[in-house]
Amino acid sequence: MVLSTRLVNGIRTDYDDSDIGYGDSPVVARANTKQWQARVKGLLKAQLKLKNLSYADLADRLEAIGVSENRRNISNKIGRGAFTAVFFFQCMEAIGCRTIHLGEE
Repeated sequence: MVLSTRLVNGIRTDYDDSDIGYGDSPVVARANTKQWQARVKGLLKAQLKLKNLSYADLADRLEAIGVSENRRNISNKIGRGAFTAVFFFQCMEAIGCRTIHLGEE
């Protein structure tokens, strides 16, 4: 969904809600995205560490639930912190994590 269109120097640029936050500049939105990516990456890595699992172990467990991912792909995805919610939930299912704590209560 296009939220806004800008015309600068004769070039039309469309911005959607995946690129910018409401009222945020693209620079602020990118910084926020990186913070969220770091947070979700940390959550997944912490769960792997708690279960004492390697990326190879995760690949094997994903394969057991019908998800084909190799160790290298898993390493790249988690390293970037940019993966889908589907991948995140598949990983949580594969490692047996049923509860995720997002912050202090």
